[in-house]
Amino acid sequence: MITFFIIVLFLIGIALIALGIGLFFHRDFPDTHISRNKHMRDRGITCANSTDANERQNYKPIDNR
Repeated sequence: MITFFIIVLFLIGIALIALGIGLFFHRDFPDTHISRNKHMRDRGITCANSTDANERQNYKPIDNR
């Protein structure tokens, strides 16, 4: 049982090292922040902070008279 655990930890370690090396040498890593991601902007998707700021700017109270 302990041998299996050590083998699994070794394989996970190798996978994490390989991912780290891949990220280090891959220069076109996509930007995951919504407001700076071109594909999200093309779809009209904005982050919650931007949406909230726009809603507050365009706020018109309802007149209940």
